[in-house]
Amino acid sequence: MPYQDIFTTELEQKRREGAALVDVREREEYAQGHIPGAVNLPLSELRGREDEVPDGAVLICASGNRSSQAASYLESLGKRGLSNLSGGTITWMREGRELNQGEQP
Repeated sequence: MPYQDIFTTELEQKRREGAALVDVREREEYAQGHIPGAVNLPLSELRGREDEVPDGAVLICASGNRSSQAASYLESLGKRGLSNLSGGTITWMREGRELNQGEQP
């Protein structure tokens, strides 16, 4: 089954269900503000680190473009149940939702 585009309300549900959130923006972008609970795995570093993304993960970027590229690539390797946050962190922020700042621990 191909990855699905989801919206912020669906992301909230997936967060409650414990889905892994993977932010594929570059480290500097991630540090400026990211969705709470999202781990950073830049798209530029994804090759060779694919095993860090579990089946069922939600992929996130600024607008949904890079994360859809990541989802397509990961699916081509056999990952299943992936989601792409349509509108990305830009939409999340425009809706007044919380962002964390700083690098991941």
